[in-house]
Amino acid sequence: MAQADARLRVRKQDGVVHVEFVDRNILDEANIQQIGEEISSLIDSESAPRLVISFSNVDHLSSAALGTLITIHNRMKAKKGQLRLANIDPQIYEVFVITKLNKLFDIHDSTEQAFASFR
Repeated sequence: MAQADARLRVRKQDGVVHVEFVDRNILDEANIQQIGEEISSLIDSESAPRLVISFSNVDHLSSAALGTLITIHNRMKAKKGQLRLANIDPQIYEVFVITKLNKLFDIHDSTEQAFASFR
């Protein structure tokens, strides 16, 4: 996945895949689809995936991006994987609260806290 136009930065640490977004604004439908495909291939490459998605670079998120996150959550559940979200901007987190997605996802203030939650 080292293609130049990848929408994600991915690294593996202690058996956990850490994903960061390249884009500050996740609004474009084509980019959102590509992000979904990249994360899906990460999930498919593990037998029981453990994934931390960091939003530290993200300023704006569209409703389509939220839909993709729900799809990712469902794929992780189907594979008995564990998903953590981290570093969500307070304004974006407000959308998670309004849509009650904060109840669906395991959300942490920092990447470190998200990684620690696997122990």
